Amino acid sequence: MLTFLLWLVLLIVAWPLALLALILYPIVWLVSLPLRLVGISMKALLDLVGAVLALPARVLRGPKAIRS
Repeated sequence: MLTFLLWLVLLIVAWPLALLALILYPIVWLVSLPLRLVGISMKALLDLVGAVLALPARVLRGPKAIRS
């Protein structure tokens, strides 16, 4: 809601800039979408590497430490 109100203020103050922002927003969103997918993939990969590196310590701790 706040974003919409800020856009309305921009529309009143500088309507060409507001219309340009309205047109460019979907284009910028589409360009940033692959970067978001790469970020999600990298986070998943780093979580997997962290789990693999922590596995020996979890195995050596035994079943008692896993329950609590």
